[in-house]
Amino acid sequence: MKPILAPVAAITLFGATAAMAEPVVYDFDPSHSQVVFEYNHMGFSTSTGIINGVTGKLTLDAENPANSSVEATIPLSGLRTVSEELDKHLFGPDFFNTDASGAVATFKSTKVEPEDDKEAKVTGDLTLNGVTKQVVLDVDLNQIAAHPMTGKEAAGFDAEAEIKRSEFNLGKFAPAVEDEVEIKITVEAVKAD
Repeated sequence: MKPILAPVAAITLFGATAAMAEPVVYDFDPSHSQVVFEYNHMGFSTSTGIINGVTGKLTLDAENPANSSVEATIPLSGLRTVSEELDKHLFGPDFFNTDASGAVATFKSTKVEPEDDKEAKVTGDLTLNGVTKQVVLDVDLNQIAAHPMTGKEAAGFDAEAEIKRSEFNLGKFAPAVEDEVEIKITVEAVKAD
């Protein structure tokens, strides 16, 4: 879900500093990394949900941005909508048809294309509900700096994408409930030790 994953926008920023010759690995901070999704509900409202606890790694390679990468795991146990009833319904036979506790979505990048110092397109494989599809994330770098609380180097990104529920066998009630789902991802990651 934009599981998901925005690292590479920072690559051109890193490219500006000669001291960053080696690739830098960052670990997601699951307390500050999440996926927000929204869709139109029967033309009456825009419904929103959130998935907390996203984990992952990103590698930024300043010298060769094409070698940068990101991998993310989105725990569906962290999924919350506006209604507990809807949360339960999503894991019932009409949609995921599984126990939420062990269900995950994953994203693994396959291509990084920096567009400028703070933006990039990151293409990758999103696996959701047992289906893998290529997704393109529009990624914005928020900043790379020492974290004010820990002093450790941290990187922050926002990303956006759109997927179709039906492509992941989750298309029940479409088109009354919109098939297209807008996904927004925010990632805060700390340089790995």
